Amino acid sequence: MWLSAAPVSDPVASWTHCQSAREETGLWPLLVSAPYGPGRPTALAAVDALDLHDVLERDWHSYRASQLRRLAAPREPEDLPEDVEPWDEDPGAPFDRWPGLAAGITALAGADPDAAARAAVSRLMTGPYPLPKPHLALVPATRSADVPAVMGWHAEAPLPLLCALLRSWEDRFGARVVAFDGAMIHVSVARPPRDADHAAHVALEHVLTGADNVNDGTVPYPDHAASLVGSPLWSFWWD
Repeated sequence: MWLSAAPVSDPVASWTHCQSAREETGLWPLLVSAPYGPGRPTALAAVDALDLHDVLERDWHSYRASQLRRLAAPREPEDLPEDVEPWDEDPGAPFDRWPGLAAGITALAGADPDAAARAAVSRLMTGPYPLPKPHLALVPATRSADVPAVMGWHAEAPLPLLCALLRSWEDRFGARVVAFDGAMIHVSVARPPRDADHAAHVALEHVLTGADNVNDGTVPYPDHAASLVGSPLWSFWWD
């Protein structure tokens, strides 16, 4: 991975210029919020060998068992001020059996993935919480989904599973990896879910990544699912 020695002065323009040359260079551009030393790459053979359906079904059974134990346990009273309402208990995913992967959306029904990635990068830099002083990185990967493995991303994420999911999301939703902020990954989405039922199904795949921001209980499952309807940017982090 090549990484700029200093933050780039115009991150959106720099990223967009490198994206336009990607087919010629074979390099995927990324914005990276802090200087990043190269890590140990994960062999793509481990991603190739992973059976995504089998792994997610196994992980869902573990998730479901934990969900049932939590829902059956008596709720501990919260010591809150009288004028503060307690959080509603998170019901978790609304499935009592493994539903399989969520359906994809045809490429004809959404934005071009490259255009969606450009819009996501612009949003990351102009939104209420822009990436702080990002550097530009270039990664020699055949496809966007393989970038975390090729660059040796330092995070507690299960990289073979994450990259296999990213490959699947590329095909089903036009997803692209566009940026990293420490242990957080940002993924543009050209064809996000368009209704609540579809989003509830997609959200299960988010939960099964093990990402902390969708598993720490801060955001109830129904709220996370609702946030995915029409969302052009998905973000995950692992402590």
